[in-house]
Amino acid sequence: MHTSQRYRLLDLSIDLVRQRVERDGLPLDVQGLSFRLLACLLAHGTDVVSFDALIEEVWSPAVVGEETVTQRVKLLRQSLGDDGRQPRYIRSVRGRGYRLCELPLAIADASTARRRKLPWLLAAAVAAAALAGGGWYALRHRSPIPPSPEQELLQRAAYYAGIGQRDNNERAIGLYEQALRLSPGDTAAKLGLSRAYSARVCLYNFPYEWTQRAQAVAESIARTDAGNANAWSALAYAYDCRGRIGPAIAAYERAVALNARDDNSRASLAYLYQEQGRIADALHANLSMHGDGSKVRFREVQIAAELDLLGFHDAAEQRFRRSFELAPDNVFSNIAWPRHLLLQGRFAEAQAALDRALTRNTPHVGLYVLQGELALLGGDRVAAKAAFDAAVALRPQMSLPQTLAALHADTPPSAAWLDRRIAAMQALPPSDGYPSDRLELMLLQWARGQHTQAMDTLTAAVRAGYADRAYLQTSPLFHPMANEPAFAAAIDAISQRLAAQRAQVQAADWRPTGL
Repeated sequence: MHTSQRYRLLDLSIDLVRQRVERDGLPLDVQGLSFRLLACLLAHGTDVVSFDALIEEVWSPAVVGEETVTQRVKLLRQSLGDDGRQPRYIRSVRGRGYRLCELPLAIADASTARRRKLPWLLAAAVAAAALAGGGWYALRHRSPIPPSPEQELLQRAAYYAGIGQRDNNERAIGLYEQALRLSPGDTAAKLGLSRAYSARVCLYNFPYEWTQRAQAVAESIARTDAGNANAWSALAYAYDCRGRIGPAIAAYERAVALNARDDNSRASLAYLYQEQGRIADALHANLSMHGDGSKVRFREVQIAAELDLLGFHDAAEQRFRRSFELAPDNVFSNIAWPRHLLLQGRFAEAQAALDRALTRNTPHVGLYVLQGELALLGGDRVAAKAAFDAAVALRPQMSLPQTLAALHADTPPSAAWLDRRIAAMQALPPSDGYPSDRLELMLLQWARGQHTQAMDTLTAAVRAGYADRAYLQTSPLFHPMANEPAFAAAIDAISQRLAAQRAQVQAADWRPTGL
């Protein structure tokens, strides 16, 4: 049985216990799933490891496909500085899986290293890193007391919830509910369930009633334990998924104040700052993570969007493209890259990217709205209507798809229908919703012939923080009103505000490199 936990692969030094990879004494960014994948390949020496074996040994019990494995290999290669066309470390075997290019050296002690085949599967690697909660726990720190049934359920539930796929979110919900049957008062289980309920709406197109349940669960804990940062974070997520931006920001700020190391809440707060037009604040928050920012879901796309709004288009494009290529199961990456291309006026590229995104099984209203907009730019109203109808079918409770489908139907909506929609939107508290929500009201007012009111609504949206100048100028939804003086004034107001924030970022000591 091999006792060494350290190995050398060409010029790489790999420490399984510390989960650390170095080259020439300098650490490489190989963490989480990427490290587990490397440990798995090490365990097989130079043998080919099939896709099924990789899924079983690295991802189990989660359910993933071959594309997820392929994208994770790309990430690992990038971290190692490897080239898939001329590989040094990891070689793909077409139709079968992956293998190491060279047999690793097992370092027996500080002064002796000898070449040996690793016939075991994951003995050393699993001893160094095994799955628990949302990640791998080190068995070298294993408690002599085994986890209780409730703890084990919570660990598995948190793991499934962290993967970011609909089926696994449902598995997490089942496990949280099972834990609560064993221990009805368990706070961690309640908060995990609250977040998973919210994710049903935010990420997986369930009806809004699930956010009401999520809010009720989180509020019950926040009332009895006001110092629980996780309760405020879960409550903020429920508010956010209900479209209540004001209460969501307040709750996220409370969560971060209680736990300054809560990077997930910090990133979510950054997103809401972005929606309020506080782009520099959002970028600063996203760049001020206390831990490993790469582990915060959707952060890379948020930073790219913030850079794009501030006019750093090249830096934004690099991040958008990278996220799109390396995270095919990230719905927001799948929207953001083709949308970026659309706003750059690269319509053919945007369509090609959107076509790829639509094959990735990450359905979202934003994808179908973008599909409809591209169809309108191409003069295909039939295809546009079909796309907007698909958005309605996906999330029938959402207002915007219904409005777009009606406005682009063969028969225009009646004046009475438009009046009802306008009245319903005007009845919403202005401070609760996103500034971008007012663009829907503007479209309805314009269709009703209320052009002055429509421009007043646009002005109000910009004053509330709406900042996507390129979208207003590019989307065909707004072409009919583009010649209005108030429309041009809104564009100018956004431009001036973004220019000031761009200068603020350029002068900051925290500014990203390469801008």
